[in-house]
This record gives sequence, C-alpha cells and structure tokens, in this order.
Amino acid sequence: MKDFWDDRYSQEQFAYGEAPNNFIKEQLPLLIPGKILFPAEGEGRNAVYAAQLGWNVSAFDFSFKGKERAKQLAASKQVCIDYRVCSFMEEDYQPAEFDALGLTFVHFTPNIKSAMHQRLNSYLKPGGHIVFEAFSKEHRELNKVNPAVGGPPDAEMMYSLEEIEHDFANYEVLLLEKKLTHLEEGFGHVGESSVIRFVGKKMR
Repeated sequence: MKDFWDDRYSQEQFAYGEAPNNFIKEQLPLLIPGKILFPAEGEGRNAVYAAQLGWNVSAFDFSFKGKERAKQLAASKQVCIDYRVCSFMEEDYQPAEFDALGLTFVHFTPNIKSAMHQRLNSYLKPGGHIVFEAFSKEHRELNKVNPAVGGPPDAEMMYSLEEIEHDFANYEVLLLEKKLTHLEEGFGHVGESSVIRFVGKKMR
C-alpha cells in the first residue's frame, strides 16, 4: 500500500489538488486557531491551508513522497508545518496536545478503525474540535460506476453515521450528516460521491 501512495504522490499533478478540501475550507475559519493535527495528510493541501490561517500545524503520513510534496507546497505558500512520516498506530503525540483534528478521506482498515479513532481522540484537548469528512458505505456503489471518484475498495473501510456516533460518543455533535456531493479534487476525487461529514466538540 505504501508503494501505491508513493507512486500516486510522484505524479506531475497533485493527486487531490493544491486547494484545501471544501469542508475543511468551510469549517476551519469558524474555529479559533490553535494547534491542529492532520492524520494521513498526503500532499499537505489541508495542513498548508490551516497554516495560512494561523494554526500551528502537525501532520503525518506513511508516504515520504507525500511529505516531500507537502513541504514543497508549504514553501510555495511561505508557511511551516511539522510533517512526520509514520504508519497508523505508530504515531507519537502527547495526550491532549491539540486543539483540533482535521480528517479528510482518512480510511482505516476495519481491524484498527475504532482503535485509531480512540488514539486520535486522546490527542485532542477537552473542548477541542474534530472536523471530519470521509466516504460513506453507500459510496462503494458510486465508485464501482465511476472509479475516478476514488475511495477504498472495501466498504468496511468507509463510514456510517452509527460508527461515528459510537466512536466519538464523548463529543457534542455540532454537525453529523450523510450527503451526496460532487467532488473536484485533483485527479483522485472526480464525480458524484456519498460522504459523511462530522464536526464535534470534545466534552470536558
């Protein structure tokens, strides 16, 4: 899988574009800048955007190519981000280190999905926010019709509203919805998609 992502991030174009995810762009300005973590951040489009808004940004991914591309993007925008290369379940941050988490199309394998959510939850301060967008389980059928829209090959790696409610039960739900939307993100996400969107505030 690492080879797949290194290859994807070695293309001439940014796989998902240089612009931030639209949901991140909509939600992040509503929060007071602090310290934010972007897991599986790939080529850094959301991390760089957050840094431009004044956030202290950390990010990680297991692709060295992703880090290289992210650092190039950050330099072009004259911002700095702390970007580490590590795998899921091997990242090492401090408890309650962050004021916000930004997850966009981060799809864990079923064997670590809930455990990874709990790890990420532990890094967030009480009162901190999570901004989350990912493919719903219903997206798998759309992906079969239009592979260009992207998404994991296994519906179990995608999300349901019930999973979010279960794994983030200690959050005040500010927004939780499943909706159809049209994605235009580089060459990796192009077409009609079914997504889960979640904004939550960690209870004190």
